[in-house]
Amino acid sequence: MTEPNTKRRASIGARRSPETEAAVKAAARALLAEKGYAGFSIEEVARRAGAGKPTIYRWWPNKAELFIAIYGADKDAAIPVPDTGSLRDDLLRYTKDLWRFWREDTAGRVFRGLIAEAQTSETALAALRFKFMPERLASPRKMFVRAAERGAFAAEEIDDRLELWVGFNWLHVLTDRLSEDEPSLPRKIALLCR
Repeated sequence: MTEPNTKRRASIGARRSPETEAAVKAAARALLAEKGYAGFSIEEVARRAGAGKPTIYRWWPNKAELFIAIYGADKDAAIPVPDTGSLRDDLLRYTKDLWRFWREDTAGRVFRGLIAEAQTSETALAALRFKFMPERLASPRKMFVRAAERGAFAAEEIDDRLELWVGFNWLHVLTDRLSEDEPSLPRKIALLCR
């Protein structure tokens, strides 16, 4: 078990203290690794980070938003957005990287917890729809936009194709079929890119 930081961090006013922010994110990652999304709480993160709960709540109003910050930083660091000139090749590479992230990264492994909580919590649902989705779909959207600009399909199809890709991925993560279905990815991505 990770020992909490016993040093209390001083506030620097309205600005975020980089030291406190790093301590909070480190504590959040450790707690997610130990207890998953269900055992994740702002109170425990604050205790471990030696930060005040009001500070954390000012930066991230709820546990879903703190998780989204961790997930986003980890995912962006782990998954580059390819630009091969082919939507099929870009999506295949990105999807394989995404599935690996969901299998191997702590935030990726507990991602299903956010989706589950969003089914019973209006706060988590709002964070998922209005924060997570716009932020996390910006990178894959680039691949679809580039393909439309190359003439692969009409620009009006970008959102529909992106939603189909998201639904396909979420089906696999929510049913824990990331490893067993990976061999079929080339065929399925090719269908999506027609």
